Amino acid sequence: MSHAPIPTGGPRSKRDFDLPEKSEEDVRRAKRILDALRRRYPDAHCELDHENPHELLVATILSAQATDVGVNKATPELFKRFPTPADYASATVEAIEPYVKTVNFWRNKAKAIHSAMTTVAEKHGGEVPSTMEELLELRGVARKTANVVLGNAFGINHGVVVDTHVMRLSTRFGLTEHTDTGKIERDLMALFPRPSWCLLSHLLIFHGRRACKARGALCSGDALCRKYCSNT
Repeated sequence: MSHAPIPTGGPRSKRDFDLPEKSEEDVRRAKRILDALRRRYPDAHCELDHENPHELLVATILSAQATDVGVNKATPELFKRFPTPADYASATVEAIEPYVKTVNFWRNKAKAIHSAMTTVAEKHGGEVPSTMEELLELRGVARKTANVVLGNAFGINHGVVVDTHVMRLSTRFGLTEHTDTGKIERDLMALFPRPSWCLLSHLLIFHGRRACKARGALCSGDALCRKYCSNT
């Protein structure tokens, strides 16, 4: 997987993001949580199957309000039929639809994929852009999707991916008091070192899927939860 440098003129440090102030005690506690999650899940990674940036972008668009497992079942044939952004661009939305019908909101997602890949092919020479601003110009791409692509395809920590697992754990671990995803992300960015932002989301997602579930959470049966969760 290729790694692009942080673009010239973009944020170089946490200070450039104008983040909320956090106490030294809160930052130290966040570090302990990060270290504990790293020990628990040393193999934490993006669970969307992909081999290049445009496949990751397509898979992430499909993953909105859908499971990674469901997306991974759909993408092998999709990627085989459309191996490059130009292949999507030269096709029609109707040609893409049969490959994504098993995923929620497949009609809208087929339109988003066709539009985004057309822009990548025609405006960016077939290469997925590696800046937040350019990614947000693509149809079907909001900040969460852009963060997934930047962090996992290019090694750029521009923010923290906040999905339902990250939202739930951030609240239960006392890392935020907010319910708005943007404010939660800013709290996490302020608490954790920038090089860990992409990994942090994977760690929280791994723990959310395996222990701190929305329903049937292990809670008192999990040592990490007992130590850091505000609900126990």
